[in-house]
Amino acid sequence: MSDFDSKEDIVHPLGYALRDAEKSLENHADDTSSTYSGRGSGILSDFDPNYDSNSVLGTFLYSRKSSSTEDDSPYPEVRSAVANFDDPDMPASTIRAWILGLIWAMLLPGMNQFFYLRYPSVIIGGLVAQLLLFPVGRAWVRICPRWSIFGHELNPGPFTIKEHVLVTIMASVGAQSAYATDIIAVQRVFYHQEWNFAYRWMLVMSTQLIGFSMGGVARRFLVAPPSMIWPNTLVSCALFNTLHSQTYAGIGPRDGLSRERFFLYAFVAAIIWYIIPGYLFQALSVFSWVCWIWPDNVKVNQLFGYHSGLGFSLLTLDWNQIAFIGSPLATPWWAEANVMIGFFFFYWFLTPVLYYKNVWHGQFMPISSNNVFDNTGEFYNITHVLSTESTSFNLTAYQEYSPLFLPTTFAMSYGLSFLSITGKINYAIIHFWKPIRLQFGRSMREQPDIHARLMAQYPQVPDWYYACIFVITFVLACICITIWPTGMTIWALLIALLIAVVYVIPIGMIQAVTNRQVGLNVIAELMVGFLIPGKPNAMMIYMKIPPRPMFWCQIVATIVAGTVQLGVQSWMFSNIPDLCDKNQPNNFTCASTQVFGTASIIVSIISLLGLLTISDADLRDLVVRFGIFWFTSFFFLIGAACPVVLWLFTRRYPNTLLNYLKLIFSGVGQIPPATAVNYYVVRRKHFSYWAKYNYVLSAALDAGTAVGLILVFFCLQYPLNGSIGRHSIQEWWGNTVYTSTLDWRSVPLRRLPHGSTFG
Repeated sequence: MSDFDSKEDIVHPLGYALRDAEKSLENHADDTSSTYSGRGSGILSDFDPNYDSNSVLGTFLYSRKSSSTEDDSPYPEVRSAVANFDDPDMPASTIRAWILGLIWAMLLPGMNQFFYLRYPSVIIGGLVAQLLLFPVGRAWVRICPRWSIFGHELNPGPFTIKEHVLVTIMASVGAQSAYATDIIAVQRVFYHQEWNFAYRWMLVMSTQLIGFSMGGVARRFLVAPPSMIWPNTLVSCALFNTLHSQTYAGIGPRDGLSRERFFLYAFVAAIIWYIIPGYLFQALSVFSWVCWIWPDNVKVNQLFGYHSGLGFSLLTLDWNQIAFIGSPLATPWWAEANVMIGFFFFYWFLTPVLYYKNVWHGQFMPISSNNVFDNTGEFYNITHVLSTESTSFNLTAYQEYSPLFLPTTFAMSYGLSFLSITGKINYAIIHFWKPIRLQFGRSMREQPDIHARLMAQYPQVPDWYYACIFVITFVLACICITIWPTGMTIWALLIALLIAVVYVIPIGMIQAVTNRQVGLNVIAELMVGFLIPGKPNAMMIYMKIPPRPMFWCQIVATIVAGTVQLGVQSWMFSNIPDLCDKNQPNNFTCASTQVFGTASIIVSIISLLGLLTISDADLRDLVVRFGIFWFTSFFFLIGAACPVVLWLFTRRYPNTLLNYLKLIFSGVGQIPPATAVNYYVVRRKHFSYWAKYNYVLSAALDAGTAVGLILVFFCLQYPLNGSIGRHSIQEWWGNTVYTSTLDWRSVPLRRLPHGSTFG
């Protein structure tokens, strides 16, 4: 029986750290607005678009007797979500935290891996785990007896915010399906390779932990500098502080509804609302209203459709769609605006021009699709171009079958990936050279930021810890590609790792500032494809908590989660009939595995054609037909030149709005129908409301929608094989109108007579 018999007997966890909170809130009554000024941070090399030099909070905090970086972060986003004080005596790495963390490190990855291979799928993310763990931790306090194991109490008192953070990290660090599990699935489904558990385990561990080791070494560049704000993480920080009733200066003096009550209302409302667009009236989610009016007009459906069109309808009432690539409430306004500019130009202007001019024979395919096609307008059958005796690409079979054709938006996404890869390197050199140079010799205590200095009192994780992880995982990777016939070589692995080393800091810095991630998968696959042509299997392989407990909890949780995911996947292949077949009766069709396997063939074909000697007329013809890839390859050069040209222009005209034009190539491939304008107006005109509620609202909408999705899935869609409401709610107009359009059927502009080909 627990010694904590009543609510009054439990010391509120806020008692650990309130001593500095009240004094930092005084005299804030007049804080009502904020204005933007990107200059003056002294952190980035020239212009820092996130820096707000004129916010009233900043003016108050930094105009008093202390310097501008002594009391709080110079960034209002950080001030509003993160407390500027710490109690080093607050328990964090307790037995309770480790037990809960290990349980959830098995539970969440196992469930997510099971549903990852099903369509529609459901993912239980970090915010949901964060919410569920809070009452579990509180229940532990009341129920668990105060026994001790080797001098450590099972129930050391209140469930602290630091324990909550540690457990949440363990639950979520490996929650999503490991990248390597797709490799294993593709090997079984596409190439019929079923190698033993030792290979699969070493592959998952090496790919998961080798990146962790690189990130650890790079933390002085990606975490310590105050300009690295990591906007998406601030949402979780705001939720932690709200759940544990933390009060600090950054939330401002605004009276009215408390953040806790505001979160509860928004969270419940998001759950209830999701049931409407998620189940009762799904047309509100796919709100292609123009296509409903003209369902049989091809061009209207291509321009205004959401399924295979360009989305000119620009409206949705589903937060799951709005926040598809990240909450617009968490992303800086200028980064959202950059993405929208890029989207308008490349997808709403350039893509229709290319398509309706029939460039690359695009009119014989849907204008937007993530599938590839043959010269009859059907999906490309990759089994026709694989050697029957091996998993290698068969050039003769390719010549006899068909060239590979990509829809216009698919080709555009490849080109934009090339633009981003080269553009971000030059962007990082121009704008992040100063912080990179400073961080080489700066310790945590020397950081011009209160949060880094607070962390300096804890023993840091030595770099040799990460070096050891790297060596161990590198050895595991070498064993994988050497003992088993993967087609990968040691020198190709080294080049793949070199790509990651070169890009980890610049891409990490860009994501930390903008909340936009630039993927390396396209460039990595292409480079490995050119190095090992015709081997698609090889191309898929390899590309204020105390720091030391944080390090070990992530390592242990990653190992546990990866092992559990492999076990679940192995069980599914052994016990679910027809797993990954498109006609699987329970919808375990492995949609992502199909895309992943197809991508491996695409890159293999591209790389092999790139190495052909084009003296032969037939081969030359094939290469000419493949001109789309030579055209998009020029995007590498364009991407490298754009940051330099823009930098030279802003040096000449330093006060131009073009200072904010930095990311038009990044994130546009998945832009949801969201806008940055509303976010910017609230932040600028009603700063105190924004400071108190913005990140709490983002957390409530994200978590509420996720919980609503889970409830709909498990209560209404998954039971009885999806037959609930099949002849009633599932058949009414609001759930079928969007499926009765040419957009939903992915109809191309031009259709071929039977037996004809194009190209």
